[in-house]
Amino acid sequence: MVSCAAAQTRNVISIKNVRNVTLVTVRVDNIVIPDILLDTGFHYDGLMIYNPDYADSLDLANAIEVQVGGAGSGEASRALMLDSAEFYLGDIRMMNQRIIMLESDIYRGFPSNGITGYSIFGHYITEFNYDNNTMILYKTNQFKADDSWTEIPLYFKDNNIPWLDIAVVIDREEPTQISVYIDYASGDAIELLEKSNMKYDLPEETDEVFLGRGLSGDIYGKAGTISKLIIGPYELRNIRASIVPAETRSKQDNADAILGNGSLRKFNLIFDYGNRKLYLKPNSFFDESFE
Repeated sequence: MVSCAAAQTRNVISIKNVRNVTLVTVRVDNIVIPDILLDTGFHYDGLMIYNPDYADSLDLANAIEVQVGGAGSGEASRALMLDSAEFYLGDIRMMNQRIIMLESDIYRGFPSNGITGYSIFGHYITEFNYDNNTMILYKTNQFKADDSWTEIPLYFKDNNIPWLDIAVVIDREEPTQISVYIDYASGDAIELLEKSNMKYDLPEETDEVFLGRGLSGDIYGKAGTISKLIIGPYELRNIRASIVPAETRSKQDNADAILGNGSLRKFNLIFDYGNRKLYLKPNSFFDESFE
């Protein structure tokens, strides 16, 4: 069922959902690169390729060497960058893009080959339908959501990363309002940032876990169960939450937590950066329990 007006110009792209993250296929020159991770934290126009198997296939003769930082406690990663390049997403030509090829094999063996974000989210109203594994891109002046969607305000700070206000219940206390940003590349339901001025208590029972690998190294933390995560009118219950030191995980000031795709994939979604809105609609995964 099409949820928005049929007259709207739209591009339909197939997606994959693997380990609670969303993947697409792109093309650089004549090189098809599958399994590119979509990331709201990738806040500029471009494409980063971190599978070293593609390094010899791409024309990097005019690339310059750069350092790329990210989550983790180590040093930034070295990379080669082409400025004002282009890639294709389906039939859409993404122009004036940075194409970055990591020089290390830090992500070798990952289920994705690279990452992109703002090239899509920043220039198109972007709908995700997890019931049929499609992403639909609308031109920003040719879109209107119908009344079946719930509208949630988004806001932005000093970059192009989307934030929203949600609430959490750790045990049985009253809900605590918190400010979070969306990390669409995170497969976790929510990542609670451990710091000195937390608004909530942490779960009493936690396990030490390896949480993942960022561009600046490995990330370790804890995991525990919280009672509720409240997004607008929707309550998600008995959520497995990650708990991670803020100084290691997050480069965003004053964030209380990070909202990941482990929660968001329970909804079909529309990101509308231009009008600062996120639209939600529970999908067929909404009632599934969290692992």
